[in-house]
Amino acid sequence: MFHVVDLKEMLTFAGQIEKSIMKSKYRTGRYLIFALTVTLLTGCGNKKVKTKEPSQVNNIAIDNGLRDRLAEFSSKPRTKGQFAFYVYDLTADKPVYGFNENKAISVASCLKLLSGVAGLHLLGTQYNYSTSIYTHGRIENGTLHGDVAFKGELDPQLNAPDLVMFAKALKKEGIKKMDGRFILDLLIKDPVKSEPHWYPWDLSFSRYGVLYKGAPRIMKELKYALRNQGISVADNQLVLGKVPQGSRCLFRFHRSIEPVIERMWKHSSNTQATSLLYTIGHRVSPHGSPTDAGVAYLRHFLREDLGQTDTSLVIHDGCGLCTYNHLSPVALTAILCYGYKDKSIYQMLNKYLSISGVDGTLRRELNDSKLRGKIHAKTGTLSHPYGISSLAGYCDGGNGHALAFSIVNTEMSVLDARVLQNRLCKALIAK
Repeated sequence: MFHVVDLKEMLTFAGQIEKSIMKSKYRTGRYLIFALTVTLLTGCGNKKVKTKEPSQVNNIAIDNGLRDRLAEFSSKPRTKGQFAFYVYDLTADKPVYGFNENKAISVASCLKLLSGVAGLHLLGTQYNYSTSIYTHGRIENGTLHGDVAFKGELDPQLNAPDLVMFAKALKKEGIKKMDGRFILDLLIKDPVKSEPHWYPWDLSFSRYGVLYKGAPRIMKELKYALRNQGISVADNQLVLGKVPQGSRCLFRFHRSIEPVIERMWKHSSNTQATSLLYTIGHRVSPHGSPTDAGVAYLRHFLREDLGQTDTSLVIHDGCGLCTYNHLSPVALTAILCYGYKDKSIYQMLNKYLSISGVDGTLRRELNDSKLRGKIHAKTGTLSHPYGISSLAGYCDGGNGHALAFSIVNTEMSVLDARVLQNRLCKALIAK
C-alpha cells in the first residue's frame, strides 16, 4: 500500500538529508542523492503532484534568404486569377512565408492528400483488403451438398478476371456443382455513382473494380468464372446473403492498401480515391451511406486532427472532381505536416507522391536540371472550363531543411499556373 506523504514534509526531510550529505566526505554525489531522494518520496503517493514542465523552445532558425525569395516571388507581376501559396519549414517546425495562405480555393486532385492521409490514419498503413470464398456442407462425387459463399469486401483493384482464382479454389476441392445456394455476401450492393457536383463526370465507370459495379454485375462475372472452370451453377442459385455460420474458408485473397495509395497519389486515380472514400465510410458507419460517412470523416479529420476549423473549408468528395471542394494552402500544408510527423504515413508519402521529372503526374513537369528528382508532390488539375491547378508536397531547401509547401491557382490557364509552380519550386531549393 502506498503511503501519502505531504509535500512540505518531503521537502523538509530531503533538506535534512542534504545537510547531512554536506557534512559528509562524500560531497561529490550529494546532488544526485538529493535528487533521487526527492524523486522517490514524491513518487510514493497515490495523488500525483502536478509540476510545471520547463518550456522547450525550438531555436532552429528558418532560412531568411528563402523568406526573402518567397516575398519577392509573391510580389512579381503575374497572370490574372486567384493565386495563393504557403511554405512551412518542417525541420524548424515554423512557417516560412505565405501569400493569401488562408484563402479557401478549389484545389482539384490535391484533395487526394486529405483522403489518403486521413484514410491511412483511420485504417493503418498495413491495412489489407480481403476477398474470400467459403463452403458449407459436404462433397460427394463432385457435388457439394450445401452452400458456397463469396464474401466481397471493398478491394478497389479486384477485376472480373480475378474471380477465376475463387472458381479454381472450388475446382481444386473437386466441386463440379452444388445443390444449395451460391451466396454473395457484399458490403455494397449498388453500383458506385457519380457525385452531384461532378461536371463533367469524367470518372469512367468502367475503371472501377468489379466489387463497385453492383450485385447483378458481380453475379454475372462470377457465373462466367465458375462455368469457365467447369462448375455448374444455375441463375436461381445465385442469391444475396451472409456467409452461413460454420462455413469453411477455402481461399482468401489479400491486397495491401499500398497499390491503392500509389495509384491515387502518384497517378491521381479518381476511381481509387473514390473507392478509398467508400472504405473509410464503411469503417466509420457500416450501415450508412459510405459516401456520406466518408466525407463526414474527412471533415472531422480536417477539423479535429489537423486543427483546421475555418468554416470556409469545404469537402464534397474524396477525389477532388467537385469544384466546390475548397481548401486553403495552410490546410493543404497541415495535411503534409501531419503526415511528416507520422513515420509510417510519411514513408508512404515519400514513396508514392510523384517525383519531379521522374514519374507519375510530374514525369513531364518540373523536369529541368535544377528541379528533376527534387520535388515530391501531388498535382491537382481541372482544365476545362475551370482553370484550376494546384501543387502540394515536400522538398529540401537550400539550407538542407525539409520543407512542406502548397500552391493553388484558379481562374487562369493551367500552363500559366505551372509556370508559377515552377518558379516557386526553384525559389524553395535555391542556395
